Amino acid sequence: MTVAGSTPRRVIDTASGPAWADIDVAPVSGRPGGEQPKTLLVIGHGAGGSVEAADLLAVRRHCLAAGISVARVTQPYRVAGKKAPPAAATLDGAWLAVIAALRTDFAEHQFVYAGRSSGARVACRTAVLDSVGAPVAVVAIAFPVHPPGQPVKSRLSELDAVGVPVLVVQGERDPFGQPPRRRGRKVVLVPGDHSLKASADQVGVTVARWLATVTERAKVGP
Repeated sequence: MTVAGSTPRRVIDTASGPAWADIDVAPVSGRPGGEQPKTLLVIGHGAGGSVEAADLLAVRRHCLAAGISVARVTQPYRVAGKKAPPAAATLDGAWLAVIAALRTDFAEHQFVYAGRSSGARVACRTAVLDSVGAPVAVVAIAFPVHPPGQPVKSRLSELDAVGVPVLVVQGERDPFGQPPRRRGRKVVLVPGDHSLKASADQVGVTVARWLATVTERAKVGP
């Protein structure tokens, strides 16, 4: 059984090789009757990055303090030591395999898909693709709207397609662009560029506060 606050690593088989899920279960203190928290944030890394990125660790810390459990997912290509990500379909397939495995252990939880940069794109695409059970929300950190200096190559359609509430946390000077605000999508700008290293703690606070509101609303329904 997973102990609150611990970080066990699950190795999950996917069609493209093993993925890792580093899992932290939020403590139950402060919940009426000691009820187990019922939200799991599943978050992925950037293209050449890892789940040890400063902003992802800040999100982990603040979400756990808010009673939200966290699973940080390392894609198979990074487990294998590769820097360059495979095709989008391969990334999405691995992510959905991880989600399916986690749902067996967190069957009573509502899921939130999240990621930074490339991982944010995966979270958005799979929120639409998931036929098992869609997430209640999506968090996109440093979403790469377009390659630097190439605004015509927009990935905004991936954000627009998501049918659940979306939070985007973006650096004010991000060369990958800024997504517009729209109904159902909140965009929060923080100091910094695409790395968000200097604003990592602010990213964590922003995500945890937004999720605390959105997930409570999802529990009680419309």
